[in-house]
Amino acid sequence: MGGDGLKGSRMVESKTRQTKTSVAQCLNAIENPQRRAEAKKVAAMMRKATGRRAKLWGTSIVGFGTYHYKYASGREGDWILVGFSPRKQNLVVYIMPGFKEFPALMQKLGKFRTGKSCLYLNKLDDVDETVLEKLIEQSVKVMCKRYNVK
Repeated sequence: MGGDGLKGSRMVESKTRQTKTSVAQCLNAIENPQRRAEAKKVAAMMRKATGRRAKLWGTSIVGFGTYHYKYASGREGDWILVGFSPRKQNLVVYIMPGFKEFPALMQKLGKFRTGKSCLYLNKLDDVDETVLEKLIEQSVKVMCKRYNVK
């Protein structure tokens, strides 16, 4: 049998869910002082771009706002509008629409790697923070046009 065997519209629980854990506690617990400072800077950018307070998703994703998605398969759920994860190896910034819509900003951003919606930064100093802030703002605008944002 292909897929998960379920038919029709369904809400599938994501493994990573919003928690009640304090974001401030999470950020203050980051051992590396540079990564901690970077996380707080990015959090401020995202708060400004969304007008929303941070929520912790899972154990390490700091998200701002949520949107509801529904795929053609019927799978649907809620996920972060924009967010980041302050990992030891990289600061991962989640730009949910991906990067294809922002070629000019990506060209000016600096040193980074990308996944589908993940922007991997070795350190915040590797990128132009003004450009990163514009990228965050533009991605939020795109998501607000596409989805029912909460």
